[in-house]
Amino acid sequence: MRICDGRLVEADEANGEIHIYIQPEESERKYLIETLKLDEHTLASALDPDELSRLEFEPDHIAMIFKRPKNYSSEDNFLFKVVSTGFFLFKDRLIMVAADEPTFDGKPFLRLQSLPDLILRIIYRTIFHYEQHLRTINVISSELEHEINTAMENRHLLNLFALEKSLVYYLNAISSNAVLVEKLKNNASKIGFTAQDIERLDDVIIENNQCYGQAQIHSNILASLMDARASIVANNLNVLMKTLNIIMIALMLPTLVVSIFSMNVPIPFEKHGLSFYAIIALAAITALAVGLVWRYKRL
Repeated sequence: MRICDGRLVEADEANGEIHIYIQPEESERKYLIETLKLDEHTLASALDPDELSRLEFEPDHIAMIFKRPKNYSSEDNFLFKVVSTGFFLFKDRLIMVAADEPTFDGKPFLRLQSLPDLILRIIYRTIFHYEQHLRTINVISSELEHEINTAMENRHLLNLFALEKSLVYYLNAISSNAVLVEKLKNNASKIGFTAQDIERLDDVIIENNQCYGQAQIHSNILASLMDARASIVANNLNVLMKTLNIIMIALMLPTLVVSIFSMNVPIPFEKHGLSFYAIIALAAITALAVGLVWRYKRL
């Protein structure tokens, strides 16, 4: 791709300014390392989801690693992940190495001025992507809370744990990106940012700080809810066990009465014609007595 009239347009490899490598193969890695002189460790860091954001200055290019949210799919099971992306800025080209396909749509990619400006637009778009995922996490957590209130399945709690873990990843990634953005501002002239780029960089810093604050609030709320929900589930389990115990007692007492009068020994009134009905009535009375005690004493 290349920048033409403020927009990104497709271009062949010879005329392209922006080269994107998605999970580069061995031949592409060899080209990037041997021909373009990219540092092998930095190239590997661009594909490592656990790598922290950073800025490095090489003899003929500038290397940047930043964190962005992974595109969510149903296979992730409520776990929102982050991936690393590498920018390698040369004087006449920008090499982008990523684990998945980036998107260049929307208002942030209009009226592009330069390759450094494109990097800022991508970082800004990444912050917006984080905010979208935070809103999605908030909606999902609300739905899971409702499910927990009406059901006692562990999978809903496990899904909440996954969301809480996702927010921890996001907090770490956004904080790491904040360090990168500060370094970009401190080295603005060295990178080639114009006065307009620096203004946009200030906006990026503000948006990133606000995004971090939102993620922290969501994380604190979800962590508090997790503790509360775990207590509620434990209390519901105790109530259920208490109810089952009362039911078992209500069944055991009539069984005891019937068992006593079923022994193979002489018992009173065994020859009486109404003895069977008397035993059944006594068993029913014991069950009813347990029910009344349970109701009025609130056991």
